[in-house]
Amino acid sequence: MNYDGIDTLRPNLFKDIFPYSEIPRIKFNNIQLPMEIPEDIWVTDTTFRDGQQSMSPMTVEQMVKIYDYLHRLDNGSGVIRQTEFFLYSSKDRKAVRECMDRGYEFPQITSWIRAHEDDFKLVKDMGIRETGILMSCSDYHIFHKLNMNRKEAMNRYLSIAESALDNGIIPRCHLEDITRADFFGFVVPLARNLMKLSEKYEIPVKIRACDTLGLGVSYMGVELPRSIPAIIHGLKYHCGVPSESIEWHGHNDFNAVVTNSTTTWLYGGSSVNATLFGIGERTGNCPLESMLFEYAQIKGNIGNMNLRLIPEIADYFGRELGYSIPPRTPFIGREYNLTRAGIHADGLLKNKEIYNSFDTEKVLGTPPLVAVNPYSGLAGIAAWINGYFRLDDSNRIDKNDMRILPIKKWIDEEYAKGRTTEIRNDELEDLVFRYMPNILDDKDTQVI
Repeated sequence: MNYDGIDTLRPNLFKDIFPYSEIPRIKFNNIQLPMEIPEDIWVTDTTFRDGQQSMSPMTVEQMVKIYDYLHRLDNGSGVIRQTEFFLYSSKDRKAVRECMDRGYEFPQITSWIRAHEDDFKLVKDMGIRETGILMSCSDYHIFHKLNMNRKEAMNRYLSIAESALDNGIIPRCHLEDITRADFFGFVVPLARNLMKLSEKYEIPVKIRACDTLGLGVSYMGVELPRSIPAIIHGLKYHCGVPSESIEWHGHNDFNAVVTNSTTTWLYGGSSVNATLFGIGERTGNCPLESMLFEYAQIKGNIGNMNLRLIPEIADYFGRELGYSIPPRTPFIGREYNLTRAGIHADGLLKNKEIYNSFDTEKVLGTPPLVAVNPYSGLAGIAAWINGYFRLDDSNRIDKNDMRILPIKKWIDEEYAKGRTTEIRNDELEDLVFRYMPNILDDKDTQVI
């Protein structure tokens, strides 16, 4: 197959940007591109594909349970639009069949296959309408992994895409390592040819821009290949890829995966790819739950999503999959809205909005908490009691409640004897019931 593009016999490895012996560099050109947020934006999930590769393999039952969770979390909103599965093993295929039997509208089930004719037949036989196909696009991969030149790689990729279209399957073309690729020398001609195939077969062709090493840069005025605004803008306006067919897949190697993913939405891509809790190789993928909060901030609402399920899903990952979530992880860590500073506790006691950016109890079911230590003071103890016992405005206590004094005395004596650890919740609960036995009277509540 002939293609429109620029061939080269030598790879362009951008060594002025990626010297390897040094930290990668950011080069600026000060070009300003317009923001253009699509009307419809959404998240796709790769927990069962890219995420699972970093963990012990899930059982069929675990995959189906997590798929149920994703469906309940989305709650008919369509924000969690798709999820993808491997089809390599009989176990994977069994899990896919059981998930398909659920009949859920969202998330839609897609697949990931090798570029083999037999795999396309498998996708078609299982009734899956869309599949991911790897198309490495940097010269690092084309020349050094595939041992091809650009023309050979281009012809191979277009042939693969056409095989999918010939089978009536929507190809989701994974442009691997796009943030080290020659954008105008390879990515643009590849994407343009893929759009021609889409027009020929009258079937959408999707482009997943894969930031394989997390090298993407979100801010304006940065040169390609690292500029996410330039990549997304370029796919849309230089390649003719519609917003709904542009997806970003990021990694967190440079601690920027959430911002990088959001930047895709800001500059014209409809979709970002993520995993639950950011599981994935090396530093992980983009956390799906974080993107739901990014969505809510951009759109000004959470749609119909049930975000209160997020802590329950996190508990399931810990209990069933042995996955340990760092305690300070935003939205899901056990200490993400916990304060140890006495002055902050005093602020929470006066008004939760002072040190809590949104009603975490209403949205996530997790009230703001304080840890009790030598610096907590009366305010910290009162704030802990209100949070732990979920006391509302009708029966919450303040730092002037005299019943707190013996509790503080006990705590002070503990640290005077040389204690160096925080006071545990069970210790505090015993103290509260000892000195404030009627704390839960006239309130139908549960401790957390």
